[in-house]
Amino acid sequence: MSTTRHNWTKEEILDIYNKPLMELLYEAATVHRLHHDPNTVQVSTLVSIKTGGCSEDCGYCPQAARYNTGVEGNDLMSVQQVKAQALRAKSNGSSRVCMGAAWRNVKDGEEFDQVLEMVRTINKLDMEVCCTLGMITENQAKRLAEAGLYAYNHNLDSSEEYYKQVISTRGFEDRLQTIDNVRKTNVTVCSGGIIGMGEKVEDRAGMLVSLSTLNPQPESVPINALVAVEGTPLENEEPVSIWEMIRMVATTRIVMPETQVRLSAGRTQMTREGQAMCFFAGANSIFAGDKLLTTPNPDVNEDMKMFEELGLTPQKPFAKKVQPQTVEASESQYQPLGENPKWTRPDHKIERNEAAKLKAKAVK
Repeated sequence: MSTTRHNWTKEEILDIYNKPLMELLYEAATVHRLHHDPNTVQVSTLVSIKTGGCSEDCGYCPQAARYNTGVEGNDLMSVQQVKAQALRAKSNGSSRVCMGAAWRNVKDGEEFDQVLEMVRTINKLDMEVCCTLGMITENQAKRLAEAGLYAYNHNLDSSEEYYKQVISTRGFEDRLQTIDNVRKTNVTVCSGGIIGMGEKVEDRAGMLVSLSTLNPQPESVPINALVAVEGTPLENEEPVSIWEMIRMVATTRIVMPETQVRLSAGRTQMTREGQAMCFFAGANSIFAGDKLLTTPNPDVNEDMKMFEELGLTPQKPFAKKVQPQTVEASESQYQPLGENPKWTRPDHKIERNEAAKLKAKAVK
């Protein structure tokens, strides 16, 4: 019988987060061992298939066109380029390729058709395929599922309340709607957030309330530590401590026991000892490779050395869910609908985002 709860309150989660550290670690490690092999870690490789030029104003993101961050924009990669990167990732021990495109939302057309072909190609390599492409409609989610998509990533980023202090070009409800659209298919959900954006601990708990009360809960939850990039509105935020990361990982593990908790951005600022404590606290997934879209990440060889030291083994593909079947484009039963959904465009302004935009204009 599942012990997963979907009615966690912010107060309950705060009580867990603020427990004495040794007690918190013991509880999280116990929960972890009830639901997962503690010596197995899922390894993903993140590929930026379309970089820069995004119209959003996310305060943490160097790919926003309105900020001056030195990121060079690239058009959508070819299917063969992505296949080559997938094969390299597979040879380095990754079981999943996550493809990210700097889009606000998916639009039907040649580029989305090209992404669908990328999904088909990677699934045929016997690798899990994940995409993070922005908001998607139900029909677009079904087309991705039909191509063989294993997971769709769409992070909530923070609590619903603090979200408005980070992003003004889309609404929190759009995040939830996209997740709901994915849930209408057999694609798994990957959704988490970022700590270290100036939020309070209450906001971290609020984000976990939003995630843990989803039914079903996300199969994967990335916990990112902000990588403050020069030129973004959050460039002056101080890095979170390793203790904050450990507490966040442990709390996530306790409230979402069956979820894979991904130790994501910010690992370059962590020692091996700090990462080991995160694994002990319940993290069982990482991104491998020297870059996460546009920010640094530990070298894959360093990760494999760490795995060897800790006695960790990369998880095999499709260990949690059977491999999806790929339907070729010529046999697809879902066709582009030319949709133009009215995704939210809130009218509030975020002072630090506006300041970063003006600073970028002055430089350009």
